[in-house]
Amino acid sequence: MRLSRAFIPTLKEIPADAQVVSHQLLLRAGFIRQLGAGIYSYLPLAQRSLKKVERIVREEMDAIGAQEFFLPALHPAEIWKESGRWEVMGDNMFRLKDRKGGDYCLGMTHEEIFTSIARSEIRSYRELPQTWYQIQTKFRDEPRPKSGLLRVRQFTMKDSYSFDVDQAGLDVAFEKHRVAYHRVYSRCGLAFAAVDAHSGAMGGSKSTEFMVRTDAGEDNIAYCPSCDYAANVEKATSRVGLIADGPGLPAPEKFATPGVRTILDLEQPPYHVEAKRQLKTLVFVADGRTVIAVVRGDQEMHEAKLQTATGAQEIRPASVDEIVALLGARPGSLGAVGTSGKEVYLDTSLVGRKDMVTGANEDDHHLRGVDVDRDLAHARLADLRTVQASEGCPSCPGEIQVWKGLEVGHIFKLGTRYSESMGATVLGPDGKSTPIVMGSYGIGVERIMAAAIELHHDENGIVWPMSIAPYQVSLVALQMNDAAVVEAAEKLYAELGAAGIEVLFDDRDERAGVKFKDADLVGLPIRIAVGKKALAEGKVEWKLRRGGEVELVSVGEIAAKVRATVAELTPAAVEPRR
Repeated sequence: MRLSRAFIPTLKEIPADAQVVSHQLLLRAGFIRQLGAGIYSYLPLAQRSLKKVERIVREEMDAIGAQEFFLPALHPAEIWKESGRWEVMGDNMFRLKDRKGGDYCLGMTHEEIFTSIARSEIRSYRELPQTWYQIQTKFRDEPRPKSGLLRVRQFTMKDSYSFDVDQAGLDVAFEKHRVAYHRVYSRCGLAFAAVDAHSGAMGGSKSTEFMVRTDAGEDNIAYCPSCDYAANVEKATSRVGLIADGPGLPAPEKFATPGVRTILDLEQPPYHVEAKRQLKTLVFVADGRTVIAVVRGDQEMHEAKLQTATGAQEIRPASVDEIVALLGARPGSLGAVGTSGKEVYLDTSLVGRKDMVTGANEDDHHLRGVDVDRDLAHARLADLRTVQASEGCPSCPGEIQVWKGLEVGHIFKLGTRYSESMGATVLGPDGKSTPIVMGSYGIGVERIMAAAIELHHDENGIVWPMSIAPYQVSLVALQMNDAAVVEAAEKLYAELGAAGIEVLFDDRDERAGVKFKDADLVGLPIRIAVGKKALAEGKVEWKLRRGGEVELVSVGEIAAKVRATVAELTPAAVEPRR
């Protein structure tokens, strides 16, 4: 492609509203333009990179026997009501009515649609297993679209679905996808980690996220460098140190705490109650029922963990009125002592603790001398707390680190979550009807492109991995007013093109400095500059974008050197460790 004819509207300055590196560089290098909040137009360079990502994804999906579909993005409400997710998705779902008043939505994902095909067409276990996939546009009404392509309202997803007759079949399909995802991300040049994750509204028994470590990410990942334990903090566990308790009291004792509303307030004079000796009591509404959660005062509860413990599809903090109706007191004076008959969840790290302090469920009063095993025996034990850095690894003697991660994919063992609610069954070997066992597997296509930029850039611009670079070579003619330079550059452009090399030929009548700056900004892996000084010796300038030095290479050797370098710099597929 000739740059003089290409549409690549680069920018000199960083746009004021672009905060993360990938957003800044995608705008500056002319890859994307914003149409509205969380809505982007993909310009030619972006489209070339995205198509390369899609090709890699297709190759790896096809390699595990998946078959490609293309399903509607516009869905009737009835199909989502069958699964129970029409209400669960809430404001995140774009909803609309047709001219007859019928309810529709724009697809956030396609579990329901694929399940409806399976229930209509698959009759016997002999037709299983099946793995189906598509690369399709998805829509989510993000409340706060931000960070360029990292949190948007319209995006491209590869979503695949496995259908099996039993759990053993699902385990095989899940492992095939895990291996395929490792191959996809490594081929796209991403350094990533597979981590245990919370399934959320998707449901199911197990899920794994694929995370790229970057400060642009919104997830916190607990990781142990000693054993490679890795989990989203929504799911992560850790070892906490033992705390020595006093003998406690024969029964909890109420005392006045006027004006005390927080854990910190109770730490101050005249009370001097350390946070680790306090019980923090929180109230939530889970699928319409009010539940109580208790964690240590110096710990933070994670809502996703409470959601898992309750089995709820939707969870939210209770309002003050709901709290008062349940416990008779306002926040700041709440406790779970004396709440037998109510749904109470207690963090497992509190087992055996004595001489604790908690709210008395009477405004401006607390209880001291609480024995957890005695006074909260009615509570259900659950892992509720958020893991913190430097706590002990649950799998080895090492310590946990916590880093920011960007999710680029997520795979789920759905089990019979959708097949049961939607009536997708087959006749098993025994002749009896049995629900189809399902898995769901997603990859964010734009997320891969943005993650690659977050990982591969410098102060001058993008540094593309060879496999997903929009072009492989930036060919720069330094003096367009010199006939010999133009002739040599044109000949090289034709020769490389004939050899199957993707070349962006900068044939503009611009200064060399401008051309080099644009080449660095766009970030193609190889730069070849044709100038009259080197050409006088029968050579051209050669430079790798990834920190390479300028060297002079014979014109006759360039094509072979490019082919060899493209092969050398194309990331190889990596298999996961078992």
